[in-house]
Amino acid sequence: MFTQVSVWACVCLMSNSYKEENQLDFEAHYLMNLPSNNNQLDVEEKHAMSKKIEKQVVDPKEEEKSKNEEEDMQNNAIFPVHSIDNRNGKRYAIMVSDSNLLSEHLGRDISIHCLLRLSRSDYGSIAALNKSFRSLIRSGELYKLRRKAGIVEHWVYFSCEAFKWEAFDPNRNRWIHLPRMTCDQWFMMSDRESLAVGTELLVFGKELTAPIIHKYSLLTNTWSVGKMMNTPRCLFGSASLGEIAILAGGCDPCGNILSSAELYNADTGNWETLPNMNKERKMCSSVFMDGKFYVLGGIAADKKTQLTCGEEFDMKTKKWREIPNMFPVRTGVFETPPSFGSPPLIAVVKNVLYAADYGQQKVKKYDTHNNSWAIIGSFPEQATSMNGWGLAFRSCGDHLLFLGGPVIHGGSMMEINSWIPDEGQPQWNRLAGKQTGGFVHNCTVMGC
Repeated sequence: MFTQVSVWACVCLMSNSYKEENQLDFEAHYLMNLPSNNNQLDVEEKHAMSKKIEKQVVDPKEEEKSKNEEEDMQNNAIFPVHSIDNRNGKRYAIMVSDSNLLSEHLGRDISIHCLLRLSRSDYGSIAALNKSFRSLIRSGELYKLRRKAGIVEHWVYFSCEAFKWEAFDPNRNRWIHLPRMTCDQWFMMSDRESLAVGTELLVFGKELTAPIIHKYSLLTNTWSVGKMMNTPRCLFGSASLGEIAILAGGCDPCGNILSSAELYNADTGNWETLPNMNKERKMCSSVFMDGKFYVLGGIAADKKTQLTCGEEFDMKTKKWREIPNMFPVRTGVFETPPSFGSPPLIAVVKNVLYAADYGQQKVKKYDTHNNSWAIIGSFPEQATSMNGWGLAFRSCGDHLLFLGGPVIHGGSMMEINSWIPDEGQPQWNRLAGKQTGGFVHNCTVMGC
């Protein structure tokens, strides 16, 4: 990681257009209090930093510049999600600089090298200081460079209420409200799936006339309509790996259960048809593990049989391999029709597959060599569901997460519980909680 002075220098070079003294004072205070493993700067050094910032402020009173700044502010200078609270509790959006200091002083390459290692939680605020850096974010170039450098931060995206999506940043322990999704009531009543890939959140569903994909972009903080896949479907299994994702199985608009699969590339926005699986299946679940794509469980083409086999897709050979008895029927599900239970709750951490058995309220670990499962512990106390529905079980970096919560005094509590898998039993840590809809309709994790 870079030192406090390195981060300060990089950011300071981009911040030359504050209009108000209190904004300047706040940013100087913020920069001088960035966390660091090194010793804190003394009072005299902090005072010197503040003076340097003041020297870089450009008076924007010239008539031509004022017009340009006003137009720029109207178009795209503000990042709503990342507006800042000053010390008086008032919120403001930082003005964008016309300068190109990202490529001056330190040089473009060194500046970017420093910026890659900042938390993406700070990107919105810093992008509002400088056009060059804002352009890096909106073009997606910065996130591509982070991906190549192996720098990834994971945020959890979920929906507990109609039209409303939120994100949780476990690094800063904060909740983030996404813009409201614009869709009709038919979409909210349809079977919906969600998937995070690259810097996009895809939400699949059906409106009155046809299937549709609503796409949220982290780069612009906006929703748009995404490009439809080659074979529209719902109730499919899906997983992502960097900028690509694979969808397999599901139902077409006529209710036919599918064996087809498709690959989506977030960088190009295109869909590629893959070879068919060995079996048709819907309500299945998928993961990436050791660079291969797996599909587990689901309901067979006869719409009655619950499949216990899994399938493995080799990304290099483009071939499927069936794995018998990879996901045995859950305990207690024979008493109800298979379609009443949720798809398998599975997640992968460090290339190890885990499953949440909602029938037994147990967490299981998969042994790839013996093709078997072993119980390693129990659910968090507050993790409740309706036959698996309303509860999310996800991997988030090195953590396993449960999202959901009980109904308390007529209201619902959302809780996020986390555990870093090791050789012992799960010791669940409550990361956060809030009073909101506790029934999780959709959940996905974006790593970028």
